[in-house]
Formats: sequence, C-alpha cells, structure tokens
Amino acid sequence: MGVALQGVGLIHPGGLAALEGLDLRIEAGERVAIIGSSGAGKTTLLRLLATGLMPTSGQLTLLGEAPTELRAGALKHLRSRIGLIHQSPPLPPRQRVVTAVQAGRLGQWSLPRALLSLCYPLDIDGVEQALAPLDLAEKLFNRCDQLSGGQLQRVGIARVLYQRAELVLADEPVAAMDPILADHTLALLNHLAAQRQVTLVASLHAVDLALKHFPRVIGLRKGRLHFDCPAAQVTQSLLDSLYANDGLDSRPSDAMGSAIDVEATTPWAAQQCL
Repeated sequence: MGVALQGVGLIHPGGLAALEGLDLRIEAGERVAIIGSSGAGKTTLLRLLATGLMPTSGQLTLLGEAPTELRAGALKHLRSRIGLIHQSPPLPPRQRVVTAVQAGRLGQWSLPRALLSLCYPLDIDGVEQALAPLDLAEKLFNRCDQLSGGQLQRVGIARVLYQRAELVLADEPVAAMDPILADHTLALLNHLAAQRQVTLVASLHAVDLALKHFPRVIGLRKGRLHFDCPAAQVTQSLLDSLYANDGLDSRPSDAMGSAIDVEATTPWAAQQCL
C-alpha cells in the first residue's frame, strides 16, 4: 500500500485553505513528481504525507495506516518508515556528516543505541555506502558547516537512503545544485527508488527535470489537483494553464522536449489525466 487521499483538505490555524478536496492515489513503488507555482501547496502536501501536518478534512492513508487514528507509539513507528528530504536539510553546523546520515535510523533504534550513535558512529561502513553514490564518501568525517549548499542537500538524501524508508518524500531536493549535478542526482534517486521498490514523491520547480525523470507528474494549483498524468501526456497547454497568471519564469519554454522520452507507467495514471 502506498498513499491514498480521499477528499483531503487542510486549513492552517489562520484560516488559510492550503489544500482542498484532494483525491489522490499513489501505488507502492511509484515515482511521482509534483509541480506548480510557489504557494500551490506542494510543500504542504509533502508535510501532510510525512505526518508533520494532519488533514482537517477527508481521509489520509499512508503505507496501509491512517495516521489520524494512530496512538503516539504507532505514529512514531509509521514515521520511521517515511523519509523526508528537505530543501534545506536541518543539519547542525558542527555535526559530522557520518552522524548526520546515521540519524536517519534514530527512529528505528532503541534509545540507548540512538544516544550512543550521536556520540560515536556505530555503522561507518553503512553510512559510507549511502554517501558513495552521491560522491560524498570522502566527506564522511567533515563537519556540515564545511559543505556547500548542494553537498548539504546530498547529505540529506544520503540520510534517507541510509534510513531505507518505504516512502521517500523530497521537497525541492536539488534546488541548491547546478543543472548537471541536479540532473545526475535525480537520475540516481529514481534509479535507487526503482531498485529498492520504494515509493518516491518529489516536489520540483524545474518542470523539465520532472518530465525527464518521473513517470508520473501531478500539477497542483492553489491547493487543488489541476492534473495528474503520465509524463508523456503532459501537454504544453496543461503547463500553461497550471502556471497561468503566476508571472513565473521557472518553467522552461522547451519543457515538452523532455516529455517524449518518458515512458508512461500504470493504466490508472493514464485514466486520471485531467
């Protein structure tokens, strides 16, 4: 079981409706990109899927569980199965990379082992294996304040890889990287997700990268589902309507050039192209 939302809405304490009436299903092992302008609800949706926020209406199911119905212990266990890659990873500046990556499994370890791991690395080889595909193995014992923004984002990705989460949520995971590195990193993240049969949901501003690397693309506009298509079926008119009147130039004019090489995945996704 992956992710299911039925009529999900979320209203912030100030009364602002961030998400409205979302009906969405993501099967286990799917790889999905979420696009839309700033303020469309992409980050809010990811925080909801990470159980950092709870819906104010509708039904949410994650990995076969309804988080709003779980007690504290069961909710903690569910969260240990979900990995969140932040746009700006919350890594303490003086923390070593090995400790930052190892923190991915804190929710799975006993309290004594978790506390010990903060003082002394318990699985150096495992952390190094998580860093190696991201070309960061040599930074194992560097402090986080010695790394660039792009390197910090890759440390955040390595932490989720080390966690071995069943559901990986990525909020603008390559925003601080140059175009070549961003392309390489998304290709790697998709490859590893497919290899491990992990469900991957990523929010991206770069439409060309979403169309190139993700088999399925969801467009959010003002907290509502605007379209849900296999990447190969995302047309220029859909993109124009998604970003209409937003005054954004982050969507490349040749975005559709990346779509024709992307293979459509499930029959369900094809039926939901709005």
